[in-house]
Amino acid sequence: MKTNQKIMLATLALAVVIVGIVLYMNRDTGTTATEVPQETERVYPPTEGQPMLGDADAPVEIVEFGDYKCPSCKQWGETIYPKLVEDYIETGKANLSYINVLFHGEESVIASLASESVFEQDPENFWAFNKAVYDAQPASQQHDEPWVTIDKMAEIAEATAPGVDIDKMRTDMASEESAIVQEVTRDNELVKEFGVPFTPTIYVNGVFLEDPFDYEMIAMLIEQGQTNND
Repeated sequence: MKTNQKIMLATLALAVVIVGIVLYMNRDTGTTATEVPQETERVYPPTEGQPMLGDADAPVEIVEFGDYKCPSCKQWGETIYPKLVEDYIETGKANLSYINVLFHGEESVIASLASESVFEQDPENFWAFNKAVYDAQPASQQHDEPWVTIDKMAEIAEATAPGVDIDKMRTDMASEESAIVQEVTRDNELVKEFGVPFTPTIYVNGVFLEDPFDYEMIAMLIEQGQTNND
């Protein structure tokens, strides 16, 4: 009975945190979002403290603004991501950073909080967790079909990130003062600052991609970045 009460209280606390984040997302700051940069402009989203795959000193930086509830993000992860890893990240030519986007509301918040907890506790397995969450996204998912739950995120974390204390993850997700809540809030500020128009939004070497699935453009920008750093 006590365990059930603790779970219920943690769930209620998390609901409060989610409502707070969603309200914060939608608040009127009195400013307008920055315009999406054109391809000729170089704008580098800050990646300090973000999950990064590959060599931090790689000459080219790729940034993904992703939402775990986004079907296009799942598709990008299945089609573009593997080629990027093989061609450029494993070869040391580029690295990839991930920034959470909360376009789909409460479920996006839950998944983002869970991923930040994994990154905080077991950073080496963040990308395994990241991929597993996208793999868990139903292939025929509609935007209004719920599938992200606290229990589902805990299940995925247990399977992919053995260094994560699940009880701590649940507690931190339900605390407005926790570091992971602050990180999700910071990511949302970056989404606003850079006027992220859709997910996935991809920057390669400071250039915003109009089409994140254009692998030829991605490759060209990486090679261009390599040349500029030689």
